Amino acid sequence: MRVNQRRIMQAMKRLGVSQESVDAEEVIIKTKEKKIVIKNPEVLKVNLMGQDTFQITGVVEELENNYEPNEEDVNIVVEKTGVSKEKAINTLKKNKGDLAASILELSNSEEKGE
Repeated sequence: MRVNQRRIMQAMKRLGVSQESVDAEEVIIKTKEKKIVIKNPEVLKVNLMGQDTFQITGVVEELENNYEPNEEDVNIVVEKTGVSKEKAINTLKKNKGDLAASILELSNSEEKGE
């Protein structure tokens, strides 16, 4: 039995399903514990009754979340909070690079006199 792609697409359209290919070079999914990197992905965006979903296939690599703050992030935290570079680096590492969380944490600890 031969599949007619055109008929399938027409039927999907009648059912309110649309899809489009996304020209992606790499897909990164970040969790608290790790990063999932999908290289050379084929990404398909599917819209079903107003809800977008993505179908991704490709070469999967899982990486541990070892964050090292860059100089720009450290300088921003130091500038906004007035703490030492060392304290800014440690707080950024603790918060896995989340600038807002690091600034809030340091601002709150400075207000409490810590």
